[in-house]
Amino acid sequence: MTAHPLIQVIGLRKAFGGHVVLDDVSLEVRAGEAVALLGPNGAGKTTLLRILATLLRPSRGVARVAGYDCLRQAERVRAHMGLLAHGAWVYEDLTPFENLKFWATLGGLPHGRDALNGALAAVELDRVADERVRTLSLGMKRRLALARFVLARPPVLLLDEPFAGIDQRAGKWLDGHLGAFKAAGSAILMTTHSFGRGLGVADRIAILAAGRVAHDTPLGALTLDDVRRLYELHAEDGA
Repeated sequence: MTAHPLIQVIGLRKAFGGHVVLDDVSLEVRAGEAVALLGPNGAGKTTLLRILATLLRPSRGVARVAGYDCLRQAERVRAHMGLLAHGAWVYEDLTPFENLKFWATLGGLPHGRDALNGALAAVELDRVADERVRTLSLGMKRRLALARFVLARPPVLLLDEPFAGIDQRAGKWLDGHLGAFKAAGSAILMTTHSFGRGLGVADRIAILAAGRVAHDTPLGALTLDDVRRLYELHAEDGA
């Protein structure tokens, strides 16, 4: 692992009017590390990801991605991270090939036929490359979104509920591919409010409650029951 974290949050606060969503949040994720951010709905998980993705401005504190400040160096941050928002965020009336070509062209990435077909093959969508996206399952749409990361190879992945709504087979596939990104040195921060999903690839869990990181610990040998007990102790008490 590198000496410096690829994701760094220090004393982060975000308020919407008088409603404080994040309050003095600090968190780090290093290269080759995946952190699962747990917490109930409304805990501030998505807000934190949106700040790191430069989609929201923090009220106070520091957020850095790959060493770049999310507020002052937003363009550089965007060039070094990939965001998978809740939902697939794909164009339903285009084909997977057309979606990927659009994203690649917009992002200044390789968009020749060989590069695009290679990325689709990497996420096992080459057989449906010319089908309309609206005919694909949610799991396949998530794969299409991940194909962007195959092209861009960002050092930081921000994933908002990536396992929501997909079946067990698709979940195992996603686990394996996120593990490959991690093995290649990417830092992964993913949100979830369900136990079991995503923990297979996570090295640490951070529990967000009442706008604060209530607990941050290596996953190590923790069982699913251990994680559930920690969640009940910290998240539910802080709700």
